[in-house]
Amino acid sequence: MLIGDVARRAGVSTRMLRHYDALGLVRPTGRTVGGYREYSAEDVRRIFHVESLRSLGLSLKQVGRALEDPAFTPSALVGDLIRWTEDRLERERELLDRLRAIDASAPSGWQDVLRVVELLQGLDSTSAARRQQAVLTRPEGVPVSAELLAGAVLAESDPHVAGALRWALARSDGDGVEVLAAGVRSEDVDVRRRAVLALTAVPESPEATAALADALADPDTTVRGQAALALGRRDETAAVPALVGVVVEGGNDVEAAEVLGTLSRDPARADRIVAALVAELAARTADSAVRIRLTQALVELPGATAQEVLRRLTHDDDRAVALVASALVARPRPADQHESGGDDVGSG
Repeated sequence: MLIGDVARRAGVSTRMLRHYDALGLVRPTGRTVGGYREYSAEDVRRIFHVESLRSLGLSLKQVGRALEDPAFTPSALVGDLIRWTEDRLERERELLDRLRAIDASAPSGWQDVLRVVELLQGLDSTSAARRQQAVLTRPEGVPVSAELLAGAVLAESDPHVAGALRWALARSDGDGVEVLAAGVRSEDVDVRRRAVLALTAVPESPEATAALADALADPDTTVRGQAALALGRRDETAAVPALVGVVVEGGNDVEAAEVLGTLSRDPARADRIVAALVAELAARTADSAVRIRLTQALVELPGATAQEVLRRLTHDDDRAVALVASALVARPRPADQHESGGDDVGSG
């Protein structure tokens, strides 16, 4: 079979077949009387073998070794090819992300493009100070994609840089909620924590509220607590059970109690919140520290029901709880002062 026929059958150009011949990769078995290359059926099969291996990403040198060297094992080579391909795809994904970030910034000229590229390079720095500087010194009026900033927040481990990024995200034209919502679903707990903190900084929207609501079911107490505080401050009743949980767990119990007090200004929620705290008090009879935090939370709640529970707690079997309740029940409560115009002083 002459070279032209082989080229048509194998889908390989005649120029490439001559190159294979020059390399010794596929040499035609014979020559015609006129000196033209003549390929046998076995030669054609080898060409197909060469093309198959090239399709996996092998170089021509590697193809030659694979076909000739018995010690050239497929497993090691395929493993290398997988790693090389993964590296190449990662680089291409990074390039694609950069191009999307530039496109989302809607640059009006090449100067805008260069400024966005400069920001991206700054965010890629191994120096936390350099990353923070890149965010804080960004020129005013240079549009930056909210999605870019949201993605950078999720990846940023330094708290100072993350704070700068949240500040920049809050000032951006968009909100990046879709990116942050995906972060809430991440398997990495640190990413979920960053996502929830960032969601508290973006403007309120149904999408942001929904993402925070999803975080209420998170197995991590920090994620649940931050989401509950954010939702409670947005007047979302769904946050109540998680806020009570924050009081029980400690850490941000003071903030949680304040938010519960604000939510309790709605009479429709007040009794529910008091009942939730009372239920936890009854369930935690052996944990004095938790019961003290629950008792302290009650003083933030307006209304007679919470005050009555405090009065009962002044006679609690746990002396520490009783002392705390006695001190709190005699203290003026701002919410009740606002309602009555004077101090509401009770006694045990």
